[in-house]
Amino acid sequence: MIIGIPKEIKNNENRVALTPAGVAEFKKQGHIVYVQTSAGENSGFSDKAYAEAGAELLPTIEDVYSIAEMIIKVKEPIASEYPLIKKDQLLFTYFHFASSEPLTHAMIERGAVCLAYETVEKADRSLPLLVPMSEVAGRMSIQEGAKYLEKPLKGKGILLGGVPGVPPAKVLVLGGGIVGTQAAKMAAGFGAQVTIMDVSLARLRYLSDVMPANVTTIISNHYNIREAIATADLVIGAVLIPGAKAPHLITRDMLKLMSPGTVVVDVAVDQGGCIETCTPTTHENPTFIIDDIVHYCVANMPGAVPYTSTLALTNATLPYALQLANKGWQKACAENEELKKGLNIANGKILYKGVAEAWNLPFHEELVLENAVI
Repeated sequence: MIIGIPKEIKNNENRVALTPAGVAEFKKQGHIVYVQTSAGENSGFSDKAYAEAGAELLPTIEDVYSIAEMIIKVKEPIASEYPLIKKDQLLFTYFHFASSEPLTHAMIERGAVCLAYETVEKADRSLPLLVPMSEVAGRMSIQEGAKYLEKPLKGKGILLGGVPGVPPAKVLVLGGGIVGTQAAKMAAGFGAQVTIMDVSLARLRYLSDVMPANVTTIISNHYNIREAIATADLVIGAVLIPGAKAPHLITRDMLKLMSPGTVVVDVAVDQGGCIETCTPTTHENPTFIIDDIVHYCVANMPGAVPYTSTLALTNATLPYALQLANKGWQKACAENEELKKGLNIANGKILYKGVAEAWNLPFHEELVLENAVI
């Protein structure tokens, strides 16, 4: 198969979808890999390293899209890329369709085969291609939240861990999944007073067992959230419903319950956000203020630490990408239930229920192909 690795062009997206080591694996199995010039530069991987691994370098993004059968990316295509996508071209990337109606319609109209990292799902319901970036984003949420609590950045002027004789900051984490667990770990390590909320008692029991003494677990409901945000200094939104919009746990009217200078970091913003007032921002302009509350809503947080993120992402995606290349997407999805769940759009049809429901579009439970039913 002919694989294409374009340079990411979303604002301040510094990651690349494949490392030189990944290129070498594709080459070993007989595939051709085209990499756009300087695609890996911001992640610390030179054109020379790709060439030595066996990739062929192409000067423009147009060249990559025109020749590739499978495009492997990090972030969803942006509007300028839509016209470059060919009918039946396989795109393997993060899509987050439930947060972008224009992207959904564009991929249907282009006739692309869209396999989304974020909905590839194992039998135990874990999301193997979301986990590594969730780990990065969860840890970064505390790093960024601590920074924006500083007074020059319009925060309360509170040091996350406090000092002897002065209490630490109060951190509220909404959601006990991968993001929430990593955020709570980091905040606890800083010495903050941490509360983590989730709707699952089983998950809270587990977290109570593994977390240090400065982490408290509380069941998540509307009443408890309202109580907790009144005293929180930093709130982390870490709620995910795979492939669908995140629920709004904090609404606009609830902001008045928070004290001025409180910082909210909505890690779920690329799935619509779990804080109603959050809209996607960029690393260039990461924050805005509503009702004296500092909102940090960068939709591609791991893009700020591209070396770590690129290695972590390739470690997870490469085995699946090789299956797609070796078998073709139809056979790979027919034989591998995990990959099948990643299939969001194909042949102009929406194959993932959460995406169809998000935009009130027809949902097709299966796709009848010449050699298989997916």
